[in-house]
Amino acid sequence: MARRVDIKTPSLYIAIMIKTQIQLPDRLYREAKRVAEEREISLAEVLRRGVEYITRVYPPLNATEGHAWKLPKAVHANVRPGVTLEALRDLAAGDEEPPVAATPGKSRQSGKA
Repeated sequence: MARRVDIKTPSLYIAIMIKTQIQLPDRLYREAKRVAEEREISLAEVLRRGVEYITRVYPPLNATEGHAWKLPKAVHANVRPGVTLEALRDLAAGDEEPPVAATPGKSRQSGKA
């Protein structure tokens, strides 16, 4: 695992860094270069700042929480009648429209009986 060691003294700052390669989509690369040019900093500095930011936003997971995200238990779920737990799981797993349960006595198109 890569480590960064910082040595600070009043007149000296030494950072030992790890050299790595990454692949960026063209659009993201162009945006990062634009930021670097506008701020007059290197692309490497833009990327370092981005990684520093994202590691603060996503702190390490606790060992008790596990590593996989789990659906939280619903306390009070206001779910439409006719929508099953299986349908909600399928919806969460996919990228589809939620099922619309027909209301008894109403037409789906007009909303009138």
